Amino acid sequence: MDAPAGIARPARLRPGAARHRRVFLPLLVALVALAWVALWAWARSPYGRYLEHGDWLASGPAASLCRALPAGELLVPAMLYALAWILMTAAMMLPTTLPLFDVFDRMTARRPDHGRLLALLGLGYMAVWGVFGLLAHGLHELILALLARSPTLAWHGWLIGAATLALAGAFQFSRLKHRCLDKCRTPLGFVMAHWRGPAPARQAFALGAHHGLFCVGCCWALMLLMFAMGTGSLGWMLLLAALMAVEKNVPWGRRLSAPLGVALLGGAALLVVLHA
Repeated sequence: MDAPAGIARPARLRPGAARHRRVFLPLLVALVALAWVALWAWARSPYGRYLEHGDWLASGPAASLCRALPAGELLVPAMLYALAWILMTAAMMLPTTLPLFDVFDRMTARRPDHGRLLALLGLGYMAVWGVFGLLAHGLHELILALLARSPTLAWHGWLIGAATLALAGAFQFSRLKHRCLDKCRTPLGFVMAHWRGPAPARQAFALGAHHGLFCVGCCWALMLLMFAMGTGSLGWMLLLAALMAVEKNVPWGRRLSAPLGVALLGGAALLVVLHA
């Protein structure tokens, strides 16, 4: 049976799959290194404080906008945070989802709107991570408000870090983690199951968003570690990005979940021992 219009036959993907195995790891290293350099330069620029959210209202363009716009004290930090979060998630998650873009690129290569479909795929993927980032930002602000109102809780703030590490470690062993990880590790099957060709723009965006949901389901607990360690901590960002990329794309990556979970649980236990 012929493949639907605009979709290459699976057999044509095999040479590309071999090429992908040769190219992926060097490309992953290059992209992570580029993201590291860009974020390192940003962190040391006059606008480096925008990587964090506690200093946006102190001075500079953000403070001026907050004073000039209605509800600016709420809207401007949220917008700046969204931009910073999208950049960070793109730097961290793009290497983990390169196989999805690689498969979709080859499947739609004959279509005249090929470039637009790839852009919509990425837009749908990043939209899901953007929503997650706003929810995580709201949770973080709520915790900061609780710490500000409760001196006792602030004195024992290390408990929040230990709880975050323990949550991330325990989630590594959950059924949801492995179900979502399996979806992320089989991009060809995922695209074949969700891409039909009609209404291509809508389906490309929906495909990216659908894959983004599984990616969030797989990695949300690890991404929460960024809030415990500081969203401007570029070293931890690079380490987490590399771990998630290996877990999703390297043949033995699925076996990394359990040791990583044990390490995170051990870190939580160490924090308790040091502070108890």
